[in-house]
Amino acid sequence: MATKGAKVSVYAWEGTDKKGTKMTGELSGHNPALIKAQLRKQGINPGRVRKKGVSIFSKGKRIKPLDIALFTRQMATMMKAGVPLLQSFDIISEGFDNPNIRKLVDEIKQEVAAGNSFATSLRKKPEYFDELYCNLVDAGEQAGALESLLSRVATYKEKTEALKAKIKKAMTYPIAVILVAIVVSGILLIKVVPQFQTIFASFGAELPAFTLMVIGLSQILQDWWLIVIGGLVAAGFALKRTYKKSEKFRDGLDRALLKLPIIGQLLYKSAVARFARTLSTTFAAGVPLVEALDSVAGATGNVVFRNAVNRVKQDVSTGMQLNFSMRATGVFPSMAVQMTSIGEESGALDDMLDKVATYYETEVDNSVDSLTSLMEPLIMAVLGVIVGGLVIAMYLPIFKLGQVV
Repeated sequence: MATKGAKVSVYAWEGTDKKGTKMTGELSGHNPALIKAQLRKQGINPGRVRKKGVSIFSKGKRIKPLDIALFTRQMATMMKAGVPLLQSFDIISEGFDNPNIRKLVDEIKQEVAAGNSFATSLRKKPEYFDELYCNLVDAGEQAGALESLLSRVATYKEKTEALKAKIKKAMTYPIAVILVAIVVSGILLIKVVPQFQTIFASFGAELPAFTLMVIGLSQILQDWWLIVIGGLVAAGFALKRTYKKSEKFRDGLDRALLKLPIIGQLLYKSAVARFARTLSTTFAAGVPLVEALDSVAGATGNVVFRNAVNRVKQDVSTGMQLNFSMRATGVFPSMAVQMTSIGEESGALDDMLDKVATYYETEVDNSVDSLTSLMEPLIMAVLGVIVGGLVIAMYLPIFKLGQVV
């Protein structure tokens, strides 16, 4: 018998059925002996049973929020199918290739098997399951509707991660192209410009100011390129550290980003979508409105909305209607306020907030597509100006060569 808390591993097995036909497969278990016992119960004569090796590429894979969303969706499916909770963990664990997720699921299973509730077990893994997630699961367990709540949480996680992916898509492309432009420009300045500089030295004529500026920049990079790269890397680390450590810096950056011409609107709509989606999910789970707003404040992802939600929470706790308080902040769009008002009057607030979230998620999707289409010619123009400017600077003296000869 396996000891309590023993590690579950995946084993590859070989055997033969009653007709002598060779069979192979994989099973999860605590040790080879238990795997062989499972096979005999199925009428299979076990042969070789070995622990499945872990690829060096998958061993270090970290657990991503999308993995947690998939785990939640699978748990909801298992619960609706009537599969016992502990058995659900085993089934789900086998479906993941990432050993880190398998380990996480197994650790949660051991906690539940030891007598802890599902929500309590999840709270012991705060790096993967935030307070909102755990509170919703706890509400589902208390109400006896865990499968329904898990389905809502899965939808919430899926929508949230899809929204984040769209924002990253909008940001990644231009940043990647700009980095390529910087690298190409650096190579031209360090390797190509010096070759032209040697040719110019034999001209014996005064070089154009633009060419002199590019040559001067080239000389600086040739002499100090290590310091320049080191400075950029150090600045990047300093900004990252400051962002993590300084709440004031993060808040200032959040406010500044919302004021940007195109990106600001995209971030604004995504924050509204997260607000509506989170509040809809928590309120539908039976969480009181004031407590739900407490969870929503941290999920909006922006200090402007966090402060607004905290103010709304204070107003609602004194008896003010949600839609009136939202309007008073001056942060939320009119459409979201009006839909909230209709939801409060009709008693279908969670449904109306869900519609608001869907609307703004679609708006973000459309904005990302439009932004991508807009950025492509703009980025090409920027690349043309940077690279083309360097080329022109080098050929300007050659155009004047006839005057020297």
